[in-house]
Amino acid sequence: MSTDAHGSYDTVTVRREASVGRITLDRPEAMNTFSTDLATELDEALRALDDGDDIRAIVVDGAGEAFSAGIDLSEYDPDASEAAHEEWVTRMEEPFHTIHGMGTPVVAAAHGHAAANGIGLVAACDLAVAAEGTMLGATAPKVGLFCMGPAVPLLDCLPKKRATELLLTGDLIDAETAREWGLLNRVAPQGEHVDTAMDLAETMAAKSPEALRRGKRAVSELAGMEYGAALDRSNEHFAGLCATDDAREGIAAFLDGEPLDAEAWPSDRMETGE
Repeated sequence: MSTDAHGSYDTVTVRREASVGRITLDRPEAMNTFSTDLATELDEALRALDDGDDIRAIVVDGAGEAFSAGIDLSEYDPDASEAAHEEWVTRMEEPFHTIHGMGTPVVAAAHGHAAANGIGLVAACDLAVAAEGTMLGATAPKVGLFCMGPAVPLLDCLPKKRATELLLTGDLIDAETAREWGLLNRVAPQGEHVDTAMDLAETMAAKSPEALRRGKRAVSELAGMEYGAALDRSNEHFAGLCATDDAREGIAAFLDGEPLDAEAWPSDRMETGE
């Protein structure tokens, strides 16, 4: 069952379906471009869901005909100072910081177009799905700008040559190409991208909440480390997880031949106060 949750917003819609939170970018008349309000409310919604004890995964999708066509250029002020421009774009990219630092995994569900900050959001999410026919690109050079912020998550999830091609050409690629390059996990039939993303989210939500929270943060940390140091650090993370109730009860249940279901994890019982 889908229910409204976690506050009221003007440019995003937030609801929950069981233990999965769903954020819909909701400026369809503007192709869900990142206005200051949308960027702020998306960031607030992500943080609110991440803070929610009952949310184990999040899906981000877009209303209307597109996922997001980038930054709302009607907010651009040609007479503003560099400091003002930096403050403006920093607000636009804050959701990328937030997703990276969250314990809750986030799945993008794109359709139509995901351009500029839209492709940046797809890249910033932990997993990504797009509908067949979706076009994705770092299109800012077409208007005299450059996808500086989206470059960071793109370089994090794509080989350098692939990311650089997107960033320097500004060309759009289709969903199948994006999947082949490694930007997407799934390409879904038209109209089924949200369901596919929800399936991924629900699959994660059935697993140990503590393992996913710790594991996501570990993956982000280890990805940028030297190989040997990363292995050493991974052992520290693993040892810490071994000391949790989720590990103790999860392993015991597995060895008894009856793995824990989604509602039986100790961390879930603590979160819900049971």
